[in-house]
Amino acid sequence: MTTLNGVTSTSGALPPWADELKRRYLAGEAGVFLVHGNVHDGVPHEGRLQPFVDYVHDVVLAAKPQRFELALRHAGLKRRGETTKPIEHGESLLEDMAKLELRMRTGDGIALVLPHAGDLVPNAETTFLSTDERGLLEILHDWSLSGLLLQRNHIVVLLCASLSELHPSLNTNPRICAIEVPLPDEAARAQLVAQSAPHMPAAQQALVAKHTAGLRLLEIDSIVAERPAAGLPEEERKALALQLLGDAADAQQRAEMYAGVTAGKTREEIAFMILGHAAPKPDDDPLDAMLAIIGERKREIIQRSCGDLIEFLDPSYGLDAVGGYEQIKTELMKIAATIKTGERRLAPMGLLAVGPMGVGKTFVIKAFLKEAGLPGVVLKNFRSKWVGSTESNLERVLKIIRAMSPIALVIDEGDRSFGNGEGGETDGGTSSRVIARIKDFMSDTDNRGHVLTILMTNRPDKLDVDIKRPGRLDRKIPFFYADTGADRLRIVRAILSRNGAALPDEAAAALADALDGLDGYSNADLEAIALLALDLAREAGGALGAAELQQAIADFIPPQHTDTIQLMELLAVQESSRRSLLPERFAKLAPAEVSELIAELKRRVRA
Repeated sequence: MTTLNGVTSTSGALPPWADELKRRYLAGEAGVFLVHGNVHDGVPHEGRLQPFVDYVHDVVLAAKPQRFELALRHAGLKRRGETTKPIEHGESLLEDMAKLELRMRTGDGIALVLPHAGDLVPNAETTFLSTDERGLLEILHDWSLSGLLLQRNHIVVLLCASLSELHPSLNTNPRICAIEVPLPDEAARAQLVAQSAPHMPAAQQALVAKHTAGLRLLEIDSIVAERPAAGLPEEERKALALQLLGDAADAQQRAEMYAGVTAGKTREEIAFMILGHAAPKPDDDPLDAMLAIIGERKREIIQRSCGDLIEFLDPSYGLDAVGGYEQIKTELMKIAATIKTGERRLAPMGLLAVGPMGVGKTFVIKAFLKEAGLPGVVLKNFRSKWVGSTESNLERVLKIIRAMSPIALVIDEGDRSFGNGEGGETDGGTSSRVIARIKDFMSDTDNRGHVLTILMTNRPDKLDVDIKRPGRLDRKIPFFYADTGADRLRIVRAILSRNGAALPDEAAAALADALDGLDGYSNADLEAIALLALDLAREAGGALGAAELQQAIADFIPPQHTDTIQLMELLAVQESSRRSLLPERFAKLAPAEVSELIAELKRRVRA
């Protein structure tokens, strides 16, 4: 039994963050708390999801509920007691705070909770704060340092999604404690699913809990709740699913599963989701179809909550659709196996994919993610779009990414995102702070085996040296244009296969000389040639053969950037972490020779 805010209560059932708050308060560490993170969620209590603010008041602080009314936007104030009168509104926030302080000096057991605290004491230069904001900041510091709160058994709790929303002086005050509320773990998600969907089979509940990592409890509840406030009732959802599935195998079982994960959806939305993922085959597992719908809803929720800060990768092909790159494919699959088997200590923190433009880095990485069954998200727009709430948005995204592990965080054109010296202070230092935070995230050893960072670039020389160090990007994988006609033939075959065409063996033999002469052609050039040949065959009304490909080769003019391409290839050689991944023409070059060639090419292209 413990006493907080003048009330005796049990603490055994409290979540860890609430237990920590009580422990620190009772130990006399602080009377002001910054509770940040997942504070806009619900908290399971007494069989329902209780709003976070109410849970803090009524359960954590046990402030039984005489609620005072203050002229504070978003403020919530409760006090143990039965006859206390509300504070009358003054002409300003500071006048109301003065009345509250008078109550605090003459009474006991007041709990003040300030949701959206970033709006009240925002992260800005003190000189830019309004009179009320500066006054409130000073009051919070005075209360925390004077001992008033602890002496009279008062407590103040500020709620915010990220500490970066608040004035930085609050977090550096030694008498103010910051406590993070994490996104729900699998156990919390399982508890919520069992509560919201009690009739769902236990095995299905466990799968839903596992595959909703990264979502808030409120968001999970919107997916599985059996009696949502909007959308079709469960029986109507089941009947609609049966109608859409027709005479498909296991239609009854599938319909029950679909009904359990389409809560809150309209008839049209359910039809779109089922028809988009069902098309069941006799040997399909109904659970896979259900998980596909959960994945779709999860993606929809996360993208909506993150705005345009991330984009989910949806690769269409696996590594079998990649022509050539046998050594690279083998290396990538070893990494995937390490992550999937849980050998965290052996997993790399990150990969750096380097090579000239058009070499297929992005395609190979996407194929690797699909083959490995590893979800991927692209971090985008963090330099140009995040204004004002940049850091808090970033923290939200990184927490979601970590909660969705195992996952790959993909950053394309890394030289633009992490270029040495780019950005400066023209945006008030926001870009520098954002990049520094992402670097910290990449080197956090807790992410090893959980979050694989993949950075791609054709100009690794423009990256900060510290971004490329081991512990952030452990493996550096170089990509090069095909050296031989046989390699180019494999690439062309793969491209044609992806486009539903095949190259007869006799046509391949006839193309040997033509393909041998395509030195310096990129994978993108070979794709352009293959598509042009397909177009020629379509116009001629016949099947694709050697004649169409030879005609396409003769007609196609590749980009003329020889020096730039050679520079990018040599930079890839310089960055490679393994000599065995280099083609023969580069494998025997000494590091000094590579550096000299790079310097000469940079002079020629003025790069």
